[in-house]
Amino acid sequence: MKLQEEAISLLKTLIQVPSFSREENVTAERLQEYLHGKEVITYQQGNNIWAKNDHFDPSKKTILLNSHHDTVKPNQGYTKDPFSAIIEDGKLYGLGSNDAGGALVSLLATFLHFKTNTDLNFNILFAASAEEEISGKGGIESTLPQLGKIDLALVGEPTQMHLAVAEKGLMVLDCTATGTAGHAARDEGENAIYNALEDIQWFKNYTFQNISTMLGAVKMTVTQVNAGSQHNVVPDQCSFVVDTRVTDAYSLEDVLEIIRSNTRCEVSPRSVRLQPSGIAPDHPVVQVADKLQIQKFGSPTLSDQALMPFPSVKIGPGDSARSHTADEFIYVEEITSGIELYIRILEELNAVGLGED
Repeated sequence: MKLQEEAISLLKTLIQVPSFSREENVTAERLQEYLHGKEVITYQQGNNIWAKNDHFDPSKKTILLNSHHDTVKPNQGYTKDPFSAIIEDGKLYGLGSNDAGGALVSLLATFLHFKTNTDLNFNILFAASAEEEISGKGGIESTLPQLGKIDLALVGEPTQMHLAVAEKGLMVLDCTATGTAGHAARDEGENAIYNALEDIQWFKNYTFQNISTMLGAVKMTVTQVNAGSQHNVVPDQCSFVVDTRVTDAYSLEDVLEIIRSNTRCEVSPRSVRLQPSGIAPDHPVVQVADKLQIQKFGSPTLSDQALMPFPSVKIGPGDSARSHTADEFIYVEEITSGIELYIRILEELNAVGLGED
């Protein structure tokens, strides 16, 4: 139980330090101090910290254990000090306790459990990433080129230790419909709002042909509209924003091409970085989950998986429904049992291997 107890103590230490996205430098220091105390050599880029198991062998495949140590800012509904890290009735309260501090310290404990193991058939990398909450370019994406080839990632997020075998990607679209300005009192001009309405109706009604087994259909939602300068001028431009959640049945680029071929407006994606993910149903980690009777699901929420161009799954202690809520908490028992299940998963993977390339 020593690793479990230390994990809870470390999480309390991390909660007590504000670590908003792009401001994680102090928690990065705390993580390094803890790892150095365990005689672990650490590496750092920005506020990202990573480490390798003692017998890291480049000829072996590599599993990445990853979670993030940044948080959102506390909302106004808090009744407890978001940085107090108090335990009441088996609940550890504090900002980032559930998302994703519990998963972070559980994966770190798992890494330490296997750190000196000489019988592993794979390498283990641990990475505590920054900027996850804002999908920032200074987060895990910036470190991947330095981590080498990765064959599987376990991404720690609050999933109740269920296994997310697929995750929706995100593409935010800035759309602009154009027209011709004119006086509203006369029959002149071409109203850009009316032109935009045609495309907005398409976004509302269009159904993508390919349906994901785990994630269902691609979802497009118009979330913002802006047009017009004054009441008596026919607007010559109408802009709107579309939140597009893409399943593993498509790439972001595929969806963008379909949208552009069906609409008149100018469509500009803010990014095509946050790709959907899905892992093959016969992948060893999925087979291990079945053996251990771990429930599988498709996740509608983003994580650092979206930036990983290799097989990955999302699993961790805590409950996504508590993320970003007032008086955020995680059950202490969720952390201890989470560590146990992480260890069992890696033990089973060590027995069956990661399959062929």
